[in-house]
Amino acid sequence: MDKTYMENGSEVKEFILMGLTDAPELQVPLFIMFTVIYLITLVGNLGMVVIIFWDSHLHTPMYFFLSNLSLVDFGYSTAVTPKVMAELLTGNKIISYNGCAAQIFFFAAFATVENYLLAAMAYDRYVAVCKPLHYTTKMTSGVCAGLVISSYFCGFLNSSIHIGDTFSLHYCSSNVIPHFFCDLPPLLALSCSDTHIIQLVIFFVVGFNVFFAIFIILISYLMVFIAILRMPTAEGRQKAFSTCASHLTAVSIFYGTVIFMYLQPSSSHSMDTDKMASVFYAMIIPMLNPLIYSLRNKEVKNAFSKVVKGAKSSLGL
Repeated sequence: MDKTYMENGSEVKEFILMGLTDAPELQVPLFIMFTVIYLITLVGNLGMVVIIFWDSHLHTPMYFFLSNLSLVDFGYSTAVTPKVMAELLTGNKIISYNGCAAQIFFFAAFATVENYLLAAMAYDRYVAVCKPLHYTTKMTSGVCAGLVISSYFCGFLNSSIHIGDTFSLHYCSSNVIPHFFCDLPPLLALSCSDTHIIQLVIFFVVGFNVFFAIFIILISYLMVFIAILRMPTAEGRQKAFSTCASHLTAVSIFYGTVIFMYLQPSSSHSMDTDKMASVFYAMIIPMLNPLIYSLRNKEVKNAFSKVVKGAKSSLGL
């Protein structure tokens, strides 16, 4: 990757992240908070992958998507949170040029993969609720694998486009990023190059990714809600609505913050507000998703109990 140059001709070898706060008294509390969040994210998401792999009863399309969602949540949380924890612990807010590019690449890639996985999961729920008799023929292993592979392909293609555009720019008088991790909007704000075309590319590419997925999700859940309303028992309707409400809550948080961050003009950005939004989608959502999508599920709870009992038996407890 070619280095870009500042106005004075010096090579940009690193960036300086301003971080979340300059208040010394908040460094330790924030470090503890983010460490707890990351540990919960790690245990929750990797634990879900292990449980789904371990229990053959969970080898279904829905849990196949959930296991990939958990991997993706772990991936894009790991792209950001450990670096933030290190900044808070050591006070070192420097990130190398290549490190910044790598952070943006993996964060953008995994976030886009999650975008399409959420749409695939919504389609899976539509088929399960609205076409139960055809579920096994429509959601075959080949179809599920194709949806997941396509999600990863779109994610890494999207990220490659943004990295190629962003790191072809020149940077002028400052290499200080007013954010706690490398992200596209604050990095573009540092450039002395004309970024209008790149901003348009980001707007249209991100806009297509987000709104295409939202369209699939809305249509799928609209059909699911219609099917739920036709259910004969109030108990069945209440249970189904509760499950859908949990899914849509996570979807709303994810897409709300993505739209807020990337689909507005750079002149409208307030970095302090963007930082708070970024904490939600980079750290909080990956921690919450295992709870929202899985841990409230009786099948997952039963599988977890089996894993725990098996571990105890193997240890002779």
